[in-house]
Amino acid sequence: MKNERPRQLSTAEERRETVLRTAIGAFASRGYFGTTTTEVGKAAGISQAYVYRLFPNKESLFVAVVEHCFTLVRGSLERGAAQAGGSAPEAALHAMGEAYAKLISDNDVMLVQLHAQAAAVSEPAIREAVRAGYARLVEYVRGASGGDERQVQEFFATGMLCHLLVSMGAEQVDAPWTRTLMAGITHY
Repeated sequence: MKNERPRQLSTAEERRETVLRTAIGAFASRGYFGTTTTEVGKAAGISQAYVYRLFPNKESLFVAVVEHCFTLVRGSLERGAAQAGGSAPEAALHAMGEAYAKLISDNDVMLVQLHAQAAAVSEPAIREAVRAGYARLVEYVRGASGGDERQVQEFFATGMLCHLLVSMGAEQVDAPWTRTLMAGITHY
């Protein structure tokens, strides 16, 4: 008789976390409108029916993914703020920007953010999740950096510009317009 450990079943909460992590990739690839819960379940190794036991519908799954991505962004900003080389707002904002640039270098989190912003135009629940996520981030950045309104606005404006540049592959185009838009922006 072998010394086998009994199989440990995962809890619904562990499965929920697995589905969220898997769904980031699925939604990043095809967006809210182009991704099915069947695809998410298949990628997570569970049935579509079990996806629906964890999330009542695709919208609630996507909202949970958006909220999870905002949590990841907040974590990266916190790590950046902790590593800031000084207490001036500029130092904190720069460190947070670097940490965020590293986070979105894998593209999935950034792509979910872009898809969420697009879906927010027509989907009220997604719009509210995006609003709430940005509200929390803006207040965190304001408090952690000590920056004024203009500095915090520029921080987020630069982040949005980063999304645009990465999404269109601007680094692959050597032209005056791309050099202008990419000046001073670091991509990993």
